[in-house]
Amino acid sequence: LQVPRAPEQPAAGSESRRFTNKHSKKALKASLTLGILLGMFFVAWLPFFVTNVTQAVCGCVPASFFDVLTWLGYCNSTMNPIIYPLFMRDFKRAMGKYLPCCRRSGEPRPSAISLSMRNSNSGPRAATSLKNVL
Repeated sequence: LQVPRAPEQPAAGSESRRFTNKHSKKALKASLTLGILLGMFFVAWLPFFVTNVTQAVCGCVPASFFDVLTWLGYCNSTMNPIIYPLFMRDFKRAMGKYLPCCRRSGEPRPSAISLSMRNSNSGPRAATSLKNVL
């Protein structure tokens, strides 16, 4: 017995394959970014917390070693603004838009008024009601 097959649509198949491939690349990049951030967090802060518990139990940790581990954790916090723009395009665009040192030539500079209007609760707003939100 042979079961008749429906005719395949090559355009739709390649489009869905391209769509899947694009999203799998984004998921892989997001996983890589998250792995790097979490890895750096654990490398920087885990020794501090282990030493903190050890200090509470036996009191045998030198103060200078404890200070070094504390500063290692602080260094992790300073690395985050470097890691985010390297791996996240949206973060890089936002930094370039608002920080003059990161702006590309030819991009318009946001005015102070537009920034303050955007960040405050003042300014023209569309009337929002529960009906409009839903």
